[in-house]
Amino acid sequence: MQFTLFSTLALFVAAAAAGPLEARQGQCNTGPIQCCNSVQTAKDPATSALLGLLGIVVQDLNIPIGVTCSPISVIGVPGNSCSSQPVCCEDNSFKGIVAIGCTPININV
Repeated sequence: MQFTLFSTLALFVAAAAAGPLEARQGQCNTGPIQCCNSVQTAKDPATSALLGLLGIVVQDLNIPIGVTCSPISVIGVPGNSCSSQPVCCEDNSFKGIVAIGCTPININV
């Protein structure tokens, strides 16, 4: 009984000490990691205007929108670097013009 309690406690302590996880290649569950020229919220005037021109309606104006995005297929290969903002986005179905629900990630792991 004490061994089980100690083992469980040790597991939680180890998990807490591990620190935050960072997305690595292949860990973007919604598609390939994207490299976007900028990431703004939908309430940003320029981003809002772009969404309007494309006929895209978002329910939450605080949702991060990636603008001018392209996929990063293989990290570490010359020519596949991202000098702007690497992100993982929920909806990349707008041909790279915009991507919706983007979360910045660290690809330098």
